[in-house]
Amino acid sequence: MITIPGVDPKMIANNLEPAFPTHPGEVLKDEIEYRGISQRKLAEQIGMGYSVLNEILNARRPVTEKTAMLFEAALGVSAETLMRLQTKYNMRVARKDKTFMQRLDEIRKLAAIF
Repeated sequence: MITIPGVDPKMIANNLEPAFPTHPGEVLKDEIEYRGISQRKLAEQIGMGYSVLNEILNARRPVTEKTAMLFEAALGVSAETLMRLQTKYNMRVARKDKTFMQRLDEIRKLAAIF
C-alpha cells in the first residue's frame, strides 16, 4: 500500500481496488478473442473439454495450477500471473461473504482473549 503523509490511503489511485474482482478467465477470454482463436480449437489443442474451458472463460470455474500451465504453453500468458489473479479473485469473493466475515470477527475476538 502506498502512503503519502496527509493523504488518506484510500484516496490514492494505486491503492484502489476495483468494484468487482477480475477472474483470470476474463483475461484469457479477451486474449483468445483478440487472437481470433475459437474456444473449441483451443480446448482441443490443450486437451481440455470445451465445456470446462468455457466455464473457466466465463468465471464459473477456477484456473488451477495445471490449467494455468496449459494456457501458458498455448498462449504464452504467464501461469504465475493467472494464479495471482485467481488468488486475488478468491480472496475478494471470500471477503464479500458476510457470513464468513462475521465468523472471522468472532474468531478474532476470541483470539484477543488469549
